[in-house]
Amino acid sequence: MAYEMTIRGTQEPVKIRSLWAVALLPIITLGIYGLVWWYKIHKELKAYGQARGYDLGQNPTNSLLAMFPGGIVVIPAIITLWRGTQRIQGAARVAGNEPVNGWIVLILYLVFAPGMTAYLQSSLNRTWMTDADPIAGLPVPPAIDDMPPRLPER
Repeated sequence: MAYEMTIRGTQEPVKIRSLWAVALLPIITLGIYGLVWWYKIHKELKAYGQARGYDLGQNPTNSLLAMFPGGIVVIPAIITLWRGTQRIQGAARVAGNEPVNGWIVLILYLVFAPGMTAYLQSSLNRTWMTDADPIAGLPVPPAIDDMPPRLPER
């Protein structure tokens, strides 16, 4: 189940997504959900970056096209995965959360790709729980009990 929220101070929507859905739906849909997910998270990252004054991506469509059909050539897909991970790390830092570990992302990508998508989504979920508000009238996401502590202010 996904919970819709808005980035604090804006009307831009973001979603808290189920880690199971993010990991398993691409398998069930033969990769189509993975492409949709990649586009949507980049759209959310772009909006979040603009709302906070950071560059977290400019064109979600380019990220999608690098994944497919660019993935046929392999190199564009690897570049978009690398840059997408950097954007997710940047969003976590902007929200004051601990970012994902790039080495863990790489190992998961090579060994168990569904685990990689769930790992990246878990970071986005923490970011949205930190810096987004629930939409009135919609279900509120449950609290994340195991949320890591915020990074110290500098």
